[in-house]
Amino acid sequence: MTDKPKRQGPGMRLRTYFLTGMIIVAPIAITAYLTWSFILWVDGWVKPYIPLVYNPDYYLPFTVPGFGLLMALFLITLIGFLTANLVGRSVISVGEMLLDRMPLVRSLYKGLKQIFQTVLAEQSGSFKQAGLIQYPRQGLWSIVFIATDTRGEVRERLPVGESMSVFLPTTPNPTSGFLLFVPREDVLILDMSVEEAAKMVISAGLVSPDFPKTLPIKSKPDTKTKTPPETGATGS
Repeated sequence: MTDKPKRQGPGMRLRTYFLTGMIIVAPIAITAYLTWSFILWVDGWVKPYIPLVYNPDYYLPFTVPGFGLLMALFLITLIGFLTANLVGRSVISVGEMLLDRMPLVRSLYKGLKQIFQTVLAEQSGSFKQAGLIQYPRQGLWSIVFIATDTRGEVRERLPVGESMSVFLPTTPNPTSGFLLFVPREDVLILDMSVEEAAKMVISAGLVSPDFPKTLPIKSKPDTKTKTPPETGATGS
């Protein structure tokens, strides 16, 4: 005889409803809170520098949230437009020359500039793909974000052929991790996007993107050592 499934009591059903509601409400509430906090933070930083004539808070009996953020976006875009011409580039060059003569500020500015150029530049191919590598040993696979082909001195010094620079994120914080230089043939490219791979890392594998079985699966790298076939002795 097959056992009948046990019916949940009222307390168990309430617990299930509560957890289901938390899964729906918590991400929305946290996202709204962080977004609102960011808007207020930018407003508090930008609005004091806006002349009262152009500040709507001066004319209205209430504050207009987000106006400082809009002004910041406008000013950043305007600076980018002015920098694109010859006069703007000349001004930036003079400013960088002055910063280059300041010992501590020079290192900080160059480091931050290089980071933002790598992350935000349109020609950068940073983290456009996700992949798998065998780490920390053969037989164990880890998700990596593929940055670019290995270049410069590192490429010349490596004893292998073509290699790729990959970022191995940690769980549950994908902003920290390890920079690895891996042979190209040892990297298994995934069809999932970088955002989907990041969600998988953050959730420790609990959130996995859908994968249609109709998609062609890329060939997996051979991880086993091939043994030569046995040759039988010829005899009469």
